Amino acid sequence: MGTFKVILTIVLVIAELFLIAVVLLQSGKSAGLSGSIAGGAETFFGKNKAKSYEGKLEFLTKVSAGAFIVIAIVLSLL
Repeated sequence: MGTFKVILTIVLVIAELFLIAVVLLQSGKSAGLSGSIAGGAETFFGKNKAKSYEGKLEFLTKVSAGAFIVIAIVLSLL
């Protein structure tokens, strides 16, 4: 059981670092005054958002956050 706990701790640290990197790579949601004026263009291009770089980063953020939470819960139960 001790080896499994060490392996899970290492995987948890890797998941933490990956989550931090993915969050830091994302651009901010507020673009200032120009973002509020040009907000209509964002809805037009919103259809292909999942295929864009930002869409992939959002997906990776959700997956890595979920993995982090699950690993942390499993590690706390051991």
